[in-house]
Amino acid sequence: MNRRDFLRVGVALAGAGRLLAQDPKDDPKDGWRTFEVTTRVEVRQPSGTTRVWVPAALGVNTPYQRTLANTFQCDGGTAQMVESSADGLAIVSAEFPAGVKPVLTVTSRVMTRDAHGGGPKASPEELRHFLRATRYLPTDGIVKETAAAITEGAATDTDKARAIYQWIVENTHRDPKTRGCGLGDIRFLLESRDLGGKCADLNALFVGLARAAGVPARDVYGIRTAKSQLGYQSLGASSAIVTKAQHCRAEVYLGEQGWTPVDPADVRKVMLEEPPGARGLDDEIVRQARARLFGSWEMNWMAYNFAHDVALPGSSGKAVPFLMYPQAETAEGRVDSLDADAFYYEITSRLLE
Repeated sequence: MNRRDFLRVGVALAGAGRLLAQDPKDDPKDGWRTFEVTTRVEVRQPSGTTRVWVPAALGVNTPYQRTLANTFQCDGGTAQMVESSADGLAIVSAEFPAGVKPVLTVTSRVMTRDAHGGGPKASPEELRHFLRATRYLPTDGIVKETAAAITEGAATDTDKARAIYQWIVENTHRDPKTRGCGLGDIRFLLESRDLGGKCADLNALFVGLARAAGVPARDVYGIRTAKSQLGYQSLGASSAIVTKAQHCRAEVYLGEQGWTPVDPADVRKVMLEEPPGARGLDDEIVRQARARLFGSWEMNWMAYNFAHDVALPGSSGKAVPFLMYPQAETAEGRVDSLDADAFYYEITSRLLE
């Protein structure tokens, strides 16, 4: 994603900004719940001018999420909302001068309901966008060869997508030692033959293989907001503090069904983490998760965006592979977003109705 792809919204502000989506026409009682998710970021070792970037809730409406508002507060600094509509990306970009304590608070209010595909038809331009190669999602070489082998004999896009989903469930594993949610470097995964990682790795593998097979697909980056109502302890937030509950999902475009939710990474998470743990593929709970997670998501989760190779507005540093964690930069360079000593943030979730 290039810097020129962004549309800047509003004017730089020292206080709060606001982006309102069109009110949803759906009956709020028709499975919808409203969540408020607040991210408070503090750079504890500032140096010179400090910049902070926080992903806000998805910038486009979908059958499973309506963003009602994204607001922000940055006392002593300036901030603005920056968007890329093609990827549903909304970034709160803040700047703090030297001598000002860099603290940014972003609050997103969303309505969500369980996802089962559907929605409006995608345009040819949209589908082309979600067939492209990115830095960590190449569609040639070993990725294309692997996709061709997996989908050999598949007659339809649905057959191809299901074959890739089942292959990932059966051949990958969740690696608890992976830092954060992983990088999503799928060429490395395939070339190393170590198909271990977390959600940003395993679901990126689905997306890259699908694109290489000619089927539009996209990662959806977000965060878990509540406990699972389906009884999965491993697939929900354990408390109102969801700082470490980031989770990447995936969607694949299947003709009449439209954008269809899938999540092979969460099947592997159930296998590893659902009590008592170390469940096999033939375990009944795993079988249920495997069947459900091709075609649906439980929406105890809030989506941020579909973006890859995100150039942070105003940054002189490299683009980030994806934007699911807050980011910061000082005169000393980019701050490690997973280093709590230098870069503190807390994310909380509250069910409003």
